[in-house]
Amino acid sequence: MNYEIVLWSLISIPAISGLICIFAPSPKFALGIMCAGVFSAALLGLLAIEAVLLQGKILFAAADWLFMDALSAYNLFVMIIVFCLSSLYACIYFHEELLHNNLTLKQLRQFTSLWCGALAAMTLVLLSNNLGIMWVGIEATTLITAFLICIHVSRKSLEAMWKYILICSVGVAFAFMGTLLAAASAKGVGWGSYNALLWTTLRTNAISLNPMLIKAAFIFLLVGYGTKAGLAPLHSWLPDAHSQAPAPVSAIFSGFMLNAALYCIMRYVPIVETATGNTGWGLQFLVGFGIFSIVIAAAFIIFQKDVKRLLAYHSIEHLGIIALGFGLGGLGTFAALFHTFNHSLCKTLSFFAAGRLGQIFGGHDMENMSGSLPVSPVWGIGIFCSLLALIGIAPFSLFMSEFQLIKAAVDSQAWIVLSLFLLGAGIVFVGALGHAIPLAWGTNQKSYTPVTATYFEAFLVFAPLAVLLVLGLWMPKTFFTALNSAANIIGIVGSVAPSGVGR
Repeated sequence: MNYEIVLWSLISIPAISGLICIFAPSPKFALGIMCAGVFSAALLGLLAIEAVLLQGKILFAAADWLFMDALSAYNLFVMIIVFCLSSLYACIYFHEELLHNNLTLKQLRQFTSLWCGALAAMTLVLLSNNLGIMWVGIEATTLITAFLICIHVSRKSLEAMWKYILICSVGVAFAFMGTLLAAASAKGVGWGSYNALLWTTLRTNAISLNPMLIKAAFIFLLVGYGTKAGLAPLHSWLPDAHSQAPAPVSAIFSGFMLNAALYCIMRYVPIVETATGNTGWGLQFLVGFGIFSIVIAAAFIIFQKDVKRLLAYHSIEHLGIIALGFGLGGLGTFAALFHTFNHSLCKTLSFFAAGRLGQIFGGHDMENMSGSLPVSPVWGIGIFCSLLALIGIAPFSLFMSEFQLIKAAVDSQAWIVLSLFLLGAGIVFVGALGHAIPLAWGTNQKSYTPVTATYFEAFLVFAPLAVLLVLGLWMPKTFFTALNSAANIIGIVGSVAPSGVGR
């Protein structure tokens, strides 16, 4: 198989599908082309992922400017899951909007074209061997997804869009400066301008980089891409954008776009660590941002009244957990990658449920959505169980990845970090549980007619829950191997498997 064509197709298929959607003659046609583009790219992506994760290949294209290794393949797999599920959900969600005349054909054309464009841009980020092109992909996601926030135009959605553009553009500008400094750190090494920003070249020859310049680069990159990832204190755009965007958009924002920005930081970690003598200089910043994000999110989760803003602060918390895991290294790296998948799947489901219940109850105020379980059993189970999973209830897989992270902190004897993590997680547990129980079984002042979900809707709820439960009890050997391979790209992991995992 010609994998160079496959890598090009992963970017071009959704991009072409987005262009076709602009001229869609009907809503059904627009959604159909969108799904066709997403699933066609997903199928090709799985073929490439199989070659990388199961056969051990590294794929290259475009004169080595595009490539796929275990880390990009694993993240591509997560993105495929999120986009495929969210595309199916978008058909349900916007069908309801069309029935109630809350959406026009022009708006749906805008949504489907931008949706495919976002997929193409995020794929470009994951497949870029050239760190400059990776930056271009992140900037493209900012410009494309900004207009997805305000599909339903209102004062609040426009305000959220502009806040997102302004704050993330400043962050991306910082990342651009970091990228230039990373290139400058290789000056005098003799690689030439063509190779100066290739990740494979920088990673292989990281010991030859200028330590001061690469340190300065990493600080700019962490602030820049950290803003796009929603790490505190750079997170202020995130709650507004998540709460105002349509539910499918919120799902891909939290389910993968934040991961894509954090992925960019992870690409630089092995380079910085090698250039600075493997002293853990860069990892300490990840630990700091991670803990701060967890604590800040915990403080805000308690007082939320809007369910989508609540889920947005959970995103800040869990991206902080992932950053903390990467910062701890060793088993923490494995736990962070495992948590990336768990959080993406769980948060995608939670926004599905929040969006559908919002349509049923006419808004996202949790007080008005009380007693959702009797009104819509399927989506009520979806929101309640996803919140339980997000706060680390066993046996969901998020509990396992957080437990692995705790073990990593104990192994590192990072007692202060562990104490702050447990404090933040405890506050989140109490606060979120206080929201989840009334949301499912509370007494609602209004009377609502029970809504029967379709089998298709039931699949979108129970399939992710089943996966989260299975991975909490047993990890397939293939999945374990993929996680370990991806973790080894970031750093030397060593023995990472808890007893019985992957067997």
